[in-house]
Amino acid sequence: MTPDPTTVTTLAAITPPDVEYSLLSPMLIVFGVAVAGVLVEAFASRSGRRRIQPVLSLVGLVAALAAVIWVAVILTRDGGQGRTAMSGAVVLDRPAMFLQGLLLVISVLAVAFMAEHGLERVVTPSKRFSNGPGAAAQASLEGADADLFTPSGASVPNSDNEFEATRAGGVTTEVFPLTLLAVGGMMLFVACGDLLTMFIALEVFSLPLYLLCALARRRRLLSQEASLKYFLLGAFSSAFFLFGAAFAYGSTGSLNLTEIGAALAVGGNDVTRLAVIGLAMLAVGLLFKVGAMPFHAWVPDVYQGAPTPVTAFMAAATKVAAFGALLRVFWVAFGPLVDEWRPVLWAVAILTMIVGAIMAVTQSDVKRLLAYSSVTHTGFILLGVIAFDPTRTDQPGLSATLFYLAAYAFSTFGAFATTAVVREPVDAGRRSGVSGPHLSGREATGLDQWAGLGRRYPLVGAMFSMYLLAFAGIPLTSGFIAKFDVFAAVAGNGGAVLVVIGVIGSAIAAYFYIRIIVAMFFDDVPLDAPHVVRPSPLTTVPIAVCTAVTIVLGFYPQPLLDLVGNAASFL
Repeated sequence: MTPDPTTVTTLAAITPPDVEYSLLSPMLIVFGVAVAGVLVEAFASRSGRRRIQPVLSLVGLVAALAAVIWVAVILTRDGGQGRTAMSGAVVLDRPAMFLQGLLLVISVLAVAFMAEHGLERVVTPSKRFSNGPGAAAQASLEGADADLFTPSGASVPNSDNEFEATRAGGVTTEVFPLTLLAVGGMMLFVACGDLLTMFIALEVFSLPLYLLCALARRRRLLSQEASLKYFLLGAFSSAFFLFGAAFAYGSTGSLNLTEIGAALAVGGNDVTRLAVIGLAMLAVGLLFKVGAMPFHAWVPDVYQGAPTPVTAFMAAATKVAAFGALLRVFWVAFGPLVDEWRPVLWAVAILTMIVGAIMAVTQSDVKRLLAYSSVTHTGFILLGVIAFDPTRTDQPGLSATLFYLAAYAFSTFGAFATTAVVREPVDAGRRSGVSGPHLSGREATGLDQWAGLGRRYPLVGAMFSMYLLAFAGIPLTSGFIAKFDVFAAVAGNGGAVLVVIGVIGSAIAAYFYIRIIVAMFFDDVPLDAPHVVRPSPLTTVPIAVCTAVTIVLGFYPQPLLDLVGNAASFL
């Protein structure tokens, strides 16, 4: 039958998605400032970049934090639970807004730490040396303050080109827009409403971190190795995540987390089988980001090799973002399959708590020890995820996890920042004017070097001891309240065995924490004992804030407990 050419076919109306700019303003501010930072890199002078970038980044982060608070007040007044944006791609509920605020606070501390120029000294741009490979040998002890990042990321480590970049006063201020891009991706990661948006957010915050890990001023080969390992393993984990999203779509016909959960609640065996495969692959990508066993291999190498400000930022912010996304995937999308994934998380949590603690005992480097400590704490935080109970409206596991993330983020940031101020003495070769652009010692990260440090520098020893006691879960510290909260949550949901294993893991971990404290205050001072460099307020203020939070949450945790209790409800 020939169609009538005069017939007019009416197409269905296409409804364009609504973009709620006001609700997305915190993320838009961060991304906008990051783009502005890229423009500053392109057009500002070297001295201008050094002054503009830290101020621009800090102002942008503070503005974004104010916007988060404003959005939270608007969406939660009169008992509101939040709302979706971008046609469901972004979910601005109570947990998302709490985690975004926490990420921004940590980011403010991290950007201030990255702007520090009082821990390194290098040859001054005004110095003149003879040409040739031995030019650096004529450096004197006079120099200028420098940051903790390489002056030229493209130069070969320890080469003449690197020395020339140092002598010319080169600065890698690209770290500031890269950090803001990572922060924006993390903020989106904890607020994703579908798996595709979550994958995009994962890549947005991962790619800048791969670059940042390679930009250390000292031990550059170790830094570049850490970056390469992180990139290769991260690429594989992202591929697993994407495959998992494909299987989830194949089983339920949707990438939206809420729709996936609804489909699984009424799905048959075929739907469940495909969904379990998808969840397993998604879990690989997410457990890699949180640093859980057996996907933890990158953690010690990256934490040791990356510039210390980047390590502190990753140890705190990346874990917060990754657990925010993991909770949303397991609880919102795959909550109906709790009986399938809970035994697996039991095994992962037990392995992470025990093996992480045992591996930490064998370490001789402070940063690697703190990295394995981070792995151990990942196991403790997983207990809050395991405490999910689909039959309850209130979720103590969620509130316990949010509290633990907040308490641990400040403690671990402060611990890594403190390691940066403990420096090796200037070597004998430098005293006599031997080669090298650096006029200051490297970070002293060997455990044997920290012997007697607490007696010589009581304030530094006391603050670092406070962080270690919090990690061990000693009473009157934030770590004790955090562990008690997750233990209570999982015990109330049939996880008493996990509590016992968690206590055993804590006892093992307490051994190496106490070992460091004993070494700092009771061991003999070595001949090549390190010294503590007095940094600027850009470093001392973040360390002081982290110490204060660690202590205050141990004595008076109720305000934060009330806040996370009110935030413990997904939309």
